[in-house]
Amino acid sequence: MYDVVKSLHSYWAYLVLLVLIIATVNAIIKTLGDKEYEANDFRKSLFTLIVSHIQLLIGLVLYFVSPRLELWSELGGKVMSNSIARLYLVEHPFVNIVAVALITIGYSKHKKKLTSKAKLKTIAVFYTIALVLFLSRIPWSTWMG
Repeated sequence: MYDVVKSLHSYWAYLVLLVLIIATVNAIIKTLGDKEYEANDFRKSLFTLIVSHIQLLIGLVLYFVSPRLELWSELGGKVMSNSIARLYLVEHPFVNIVAVALITIGYSKHKKKLTSKAKLKTIAVFYTIALVLFLSRIPWSTWMG
């Protein structure tokens, strides 16, 4: 089960990054270009919200079926002094949960805005921060290898 969930989490991450980049770049370009907010912009931000939440659920399942979880018992507080264990058990989950929360907050806040500029700027800011957070905590050596 672990290998299946790990593969699903890895491949779904490509989709999350792709749609997050599309939604973010779209919002930035339209904000800077003073363009109107359209139904397609709503769909992009909503699809990003959905796929990121699915990734979060897959990640939570992976966390609890992972053999790495046993490192908490073996290392205890020394998890923080082991860079690999810290990345997989603390940094990656925590930072990515924060990133998904920012996507959720940005999506919710943008719906309450009344002007196109305000809607697009809200998506641009929150989704950009989430993208930076995602990119900062991807275990690149194992993900791309």
